[in-house]
Amino acid sequence: MKQVHVHVVAGETTPELLHQLDRELQAHDYSPRIAFVFYGCDLDDERIHEYLTGRFPDTPIVGGSSSGGVMTHCGITDARSLALMLVDDENGDYGVAASRLVGDASQVAESLLEQALAQCNCSGQLPELIWIYQAPGHEEAVVEGLRRIVGDRCPIVGGSSADNDVSGRWRQFGPSGPMADGLVVAVLFPSSRIGFAFQGGYEPAGPSGVVTGLGFRPSSNSGVITATSGREIKSIDGLPAAEVYDRWTDSRIAPKLATGGSILADTTMCPLAIDAGRVDGVTNYLLIHPDAISPSRTLTTFRSVQVGTRIYAMKGDRRRLIERAGRVVRQARAQLEPGRGAPVGGLVVYCGGCRLAVGDDIGEVAATVARAFDGAPFIGCFTFGEQGLLVDRNVHGNLMISALAFGRSA
Repeated sequence: MKQVHVHVVAGETTPELLHQLDRELQAHDYSPRIAFVFYGCDLDDERIHEYLTGRFPDTPIVGGSSSGGVMTHCGITDARSLALMLVDDENGDYGVAASRLVGDASQVAESLLEQALAQCNCSGQLPELIWIYQAPGHEEAVVEGLRRIVGDRCPIVGGSSADNDVSGRWRQFGPSGPMADGLVVAVLFPSSRIGFAFQGGYEPAGPSGVVTGLGFRPSSNSGVITATSGREIKSIDGLPAAEVYDRWTDSRIAPKLATGGSILADTTMCPLAIDAGRVDGVTNYLLIHPDAISPSRTLTTFRSVQVGTRIYAMKGDRRRLIERAGRVVRQARAQLEPGRGAPVGGLVVYCGGCRLAVGDDIGEVAATVARAFDGAPFIGCFTFGEQGLLVDRNVHGNLMISALAFGRSA
């Protein structure tokens, strides 16, 4: 029978935190087939890895740092905390592989997927779901590498690890230990179905335009230079991108047009998006978070776009971002086998930018998710990029929410 167990602990120091975790785990006899762990970036994750691999030597582990703390069915904890989810599923198969993102990121992802499948003796098989956690920066290449093997027949879900202030202190956690510039790939062959969902909590604001120019930036660590796809938008409809975006947002970034600088906090409620397709006549949008402008009035983003793509101005509000998390969970639950009751547990990826936008109401987000899971234990991380299956394609986006619901075994 599949079971999910979640433990969350906090402490001023990593040894104190691990001592609390050890006391809790000693009261149980768990035999997890996979473990997920998320924690604040200031914690000593080398020590965390040493403890967890000693406590569960045969369990593949996936996770990493989460912006500002973690979320569970118990609520929100701050950056000095750790959340651990253990999945007991004796009839399921789970494999994890990890590596630094050195060289061509798509090739690294492809190789890690093959390693993860081999690790659980499932080479050549199609997982029910692939779960990833990675360093920000090369998400499109990672997804493309995985798609070379599974296409869109298998959902690819996960997040980009985060820190507290976008200073680059994010970490990824795999079987061989933590990394700062890596990718962790997990393959899931559970004994019962996993439901999944991937959405954003924004709606069109009205304006749109076509990307007509991009900056010259490497498309991956391979060093291939391209001006047709990238994360620096030079022009929209032939005009400087930052000027166009400023007009679309009623001069929200006007004070920084002359000098440039970070606009991450200014743009959380008014991102850009591309049309990802329609479901039941409703357009789904893949969100793009602008993060900075240059003195030459280019606009950099946390997701790549292509020349010729129409991008849309979007708008959001705190209430929608709070309520959307529960809606995503309910959509994931709807994919489980009918008649099996509530899920045994869940996993939520909630954008770190959205967390900052809802501010003190983040506790209400956790409560909304808990209600949607009917009280089943869940674990949630706050990320700087989100991956999922949107409409009919595996993609990377920003300011998104994804959810997994683990179904009950027969």
